[in-house]
Amino acid sequence: MEKTLSIVKPDGVRKGLVGEVIKRFEANGLKIAALRMILLGKEEAKAFYIVHKERPFYESLTDFMSSGPIVTMVVEGENAISKVRDIMGATNPKDAATGTIRADLASDIEHNIVHGSDSKESASYEIAFFFPAIEIY
Repeated sequence: MEKTLSIVKPDGVRKGLVGEVIKRFEANGLKIAALRMILLGKEEAKAFYIVHKERPFYESLTDFMSSGPIVTMVVEGENAISKVRDIMGATNPKDAATGTIRADLASDIEHNIVHGSDSKESASYEIAFFFPAIEIY
């Protein structure tokens, strides 16, 4: 069983979409192995998104991710990383397939409701960033 990290971003939490995101994951055979609502500080957001430090959107992304509560979760299942990414849809909601979280619920490329790890390496780093092993079922 593979594990990955997903985040319901501040826009998703504000819109009351946490349950909808979890429902879509579970409807596709995935299980939630850990769950937490937190408020990231700007420095914590910068640390989490350090891989994007040189990108032009880094400051606005970290401002957004520290603008309100987020829900972090460890999602588990067969091919969880690719499955979560398929369920989320393309980063830009305009490019996301119909029926995906981002196509159905997101407003724009930055306010796109969810985050999901893009590789096994990212998943390992991202899960450990938010969850000690003892908190993962």
